Amino acid sequence: MVNIPKTRMTYCKGKDCKKHTQHKVTQYKAGKASLFAQGKRRYDRKQSGYGGQTKPVFHKKAKTTKKVVLRTSSSGTATSSPFRSAPTKRETAMRGHG
Repeated sequence: MVNIPKTRMTYCKGKDCKKHTQHKVTQYKAGKASLFAQGKRRYDRKQSGYGGQTKPVFHKKAKTTKKVVLRTSSSGTATSSPFRSAPTKRETAMRGHG
């Protein structure tokens, strides 16, 4: 388990801030894919009917670990920005300082 602090002092890019402040750290999670995005509509239309799989399915996976994307959000100015951690094989846990 990789421990990451729940808060960290880092630069705030907010219009009113522009200085180092305390930020909350959370793990980024991708949103739910929309069924009505143009690519998804096109793909579904192409897949419908007879004919099997129409687009290539990728199989040559090379990486064994993923870089965890973390989000920092400033409590004062409500701005947030993503940053990447090192690739970790194990799951990431948010641990507080106190």
